[in-house]
Amino acid sequence: MRARIDVSEIEAKTKIRAKYLRALENEEWGLLPGPTFVKSFLRTYAQALDLDDKALVEEYRRNHERPSEAMLEPIVSTPRSKGGGPRGRSGPSGDGPSRGYVIAVSTIGVVIVVLVVLLLIGGGGSSNKTPTTTTTASTPRHAAAKHARKHSLGGRPASTDLVALSLRATGLVYVCLIGDDGRKAIPGVDLQPGETTRTYHARRFEITLGNSSVTMLVDGTPRTVAPSSQAIGYSITKAYGRRPLTAGQLPTCK
Repeated sequence: MRARIDVSEIEAKTKIRAKYLRALENEEWGLLPGPTFVKSFLRTYAQALDLDDKALVEEYRRNHERPSEAMLEPIVSTPRSKGGGPRGRSGPSGDGPSRGYVIAVSTIGVVIVVLVVLLLIGGGGSSNKTPTTTTTASTPRHAAAKHARKHSLGGRPASTDLVALSLRATGLVYVCLIGDDGRKAIPGVDLQPGETTRTYHARRFEITLGNSSVTMLVDGTPRTVAPSSQAIGYSITKAYGRRPLTAGQLPTCK
């Protein structure tokens, strides 16, 4: 909410269905497929928001994961002495799990990881984006995941994420333009007829117009505003273009 990111944007970015994202936000673990999927979704969601994924997963394990569910984690058998038995004991048998049991559990772990990858890829079936940019739980530090977030050095968004916006007043019009991080690009001023603003760049704009006496140039393309004597508002992003805002969503520059 602080970053003004819609659930639909995160769904497209992470390929995790919106209903699972809402379940994570509300800690409704029973609506998710299982603890392994919860931890995978937490990692992917945290990385998409530039949060500490390890801390979130550890908190989930500590507060919500039952001991029986931890059996699916990789198991390391008890170290054996040269005599073949557990340390301090003789004989071929001991208290540690058998080799066949360890192999079986490891195989189950591999199958679960494959299912997680398939689910994450399949969850983004409604999106037209290439699934190879998916950030999966099995490779959270992979270069493809970093590329999918499209961030350049210094934390700035890559140019492919930025929207270029300028305004040309056709009559007297009030303008409040909000950019990334709540920055007031145009802090609530009246543009005079024929006045043209400079070009602003941001990943997301929110704008309030006092009336329709203005032409918006979005990435160089002129966009007119529907005739109205009332305040009009839009949300503008590269992915979703220009979307109208309701009266309760209009940004203010007070």
